[in-house]
Amino acid sequence: MSHVPPAAIPTILPDDVPPFAAGEPAPPPAPAGIARRAARLNEWMRRYSWAVAMTVAIVITVGGLIILESGRMRIASEYETALEAKGATAQLSMLAADIATLTADERGFALKADGAFPAHFKATAERVRRTLAWLDAYYRRIGDDTALASFAQIRAAATDEIAQGAVRLADSPTDAAAHERALALPPPDTSATFDAALSLLRLNEERRAQRALDASRADQRISTLCVGALCALNIVLFILLFRNLGIQLDKQARVQKALITQQEELDQLVFARTRQLEALAWHLQSVSENEKTELARELHDELGSILTASKMDVAWVRGKLKDTEPAMAEKLARALGNLDQGIALKRRIIEDMRPTVLANFGLVTALRSLADEAAQRNGWSVEFDLPGEDVKLGEAIEIALFRVAQETLTNAAKYARASRIRVTLDVHDEHVSLSIIDDGIGIRPQDLKRTQTHGLTGMRQRVSARGGRFEIERASPHGTAISVSMPRERSADAPLVAPSA
Repeated sequence: MSHVPPAAIPTILPDDVPPFAAGEPAPPPAPAGIARRAARLNEWMRRYSWAVAMTVAIVITVGGLIILESGRMRIASEYETALEAKGATAQLSMLAADIATLTADERGFALKADGAFPAHFKATAERVRRTLAWLDAYYRRIGDDTALASFAQIRAAATDEIAQGAVRLADSPTDAAAHERALALPPPDTSATFDAALSLLRLNEERRAQRALDASRADQRISTLCVGALCALNIVLFILLFRNLGIQLDKQARVQKALITQQEELDQLVFARTRQLEALAWHLQSVSENEKTELARELHDELGSILTASKMDVAWVRGKLKDTEPAMAEKLARALGNLDQGIALKRRIIEDMRPTVLANFGLVTALRSLADEAAQRNGWSVEFDLPGEDVKLGEAIEIALFRVAQETLTNAAKYARASRIRVTLDVHDEHVSLSIIDDGIGIRPQDLKRTQTHGLTGMRQRVSARGGRFEIERASPHGTAISVSMPRERSADAPLVAPSA
């Protein structure tokens, strides 16, 4: 490999990262703790962003309601101020009119002695007092010192006017001095100062009302802007929230779809593996049966001939030594007995490996013979519900049903403590059913769920490998019932069926 000088290697950096100066050390990488905290923060934000958005939206909504309520209260207060100012203006106008009425009543009474003028003067004076009281309470409530000082002067002038008018109207109109006082009344234009003061107060109240109305309109505009801004912000937050929710739902949908796809693939794989295992199990069972058949044949042909020849030779020697060597003849007789036991054991082993009765006479006779032998060994009474004559079901089906019956009777002899066995075989056009019921203690529920029982597992696997159904349950009122249902005919290349649940 040729050596390339460093200067010949171009330095490529991202556009937003400036190259380091010569000799300047590169910045150290971020600590692992900071990266983990950042990752946790990102994960937390991803998982709880909707909660944050909802919380912010609730806070904004509550804050907006508070702002709107305070604005409403301000607007209501400003409207009350404007209404009170308008009311004060009306009261001032009414006060000016009533003062003018008082002056007119005084002049009319002075010019013409009429009893109606004093009564009208008195009613007007009472109305003026009420107006002055209302205005005094109003100015004291609003705390306007300048207006209150001006109103105090007006109130004093009005009070004096009422007092002087009452005195003038109390005199008799026929008195010459009353005519002189009437002539001495000030002309109408002398109340211009009083009217000017009232006009100034009315102007101030009108300005106060206008300012309150302007402030209320400004508050209304501000409230409208706040409401619009809050609504827009809430809309943005809800858009982000629903967008995030849509992203999460879409991600969950994709994950769920991926899980469903994986589940389907796993189901297909499990189904394929189950088919392979069933095929392998059936192949192993077939190989085992073939090996048992071959071994049984070899035991029958080879070992059987050896034992028979040995028995014949020992019997011949015993016959020769019976008279001359009684002791040796006795030993040879014992050897003959042992040979007979060996031949019987050989026959039993051969029958267990490959029942000759099944091969020679068929399934019905084999089941009857198997149950009778088990009943003789265990002291059972046997009930049969079998077809009247043997039917051909195929070698595979017959050996499978025979092995199930053999294993069932063996288990009943070991565990059931039964006294009666019932064997039923039903042959139909499409399937064949085998049922064996005992009256023993019955299988326990926990034993039904165990998968380590090789006998039950072997029977179930043997039946399911041929597309059949195997069931075991407690019989009523006690005991155990095992039932098998298998297709009667099945082509050699037919696919295996998965075991039923």
